[in-house]
Amino acid sequence: MDELRLPRATRERAARRRALAPAQEEAFRAFSQAVFAEGALDARTKQLIAVAVAHVTQCPWCIEGHVKAARRAGASPEQVMEAIWVAAEMRAGAASSHAFAALEAMEPTP
Repeated sequence: MDELRLPRATRERAARRRALAPAQEEAFRAFSQAVFAEGALDARTKQLIAVAVAHVTQCPWCIEGHVKAARRAGASPEQVMEAIWVAAEMRAGAASSHAFAALEAMEPTP
């Protein structure tokens, strides 16, 4: 199976992205810092949520970054993998639930 090759985030690419939209880049950074700051949820829990979401959104950079951040925040490999399985179940559950739309579409029309 061929591996999907996506461009790596380099300093040069990050600088170019920042130069093309500096206000948006700064706003996103501030938003991200606020979201991941300690609050009602601790940093480890927030990072485990991010790991799960990254798998559902299938963002390879997010997966790599948030798995590393979760580990730095104290998450065990078992907790990271369990978060991934929670994401997988939620994604499968959504597909299963949407079967009701298919069933409705197959109902005879009056």
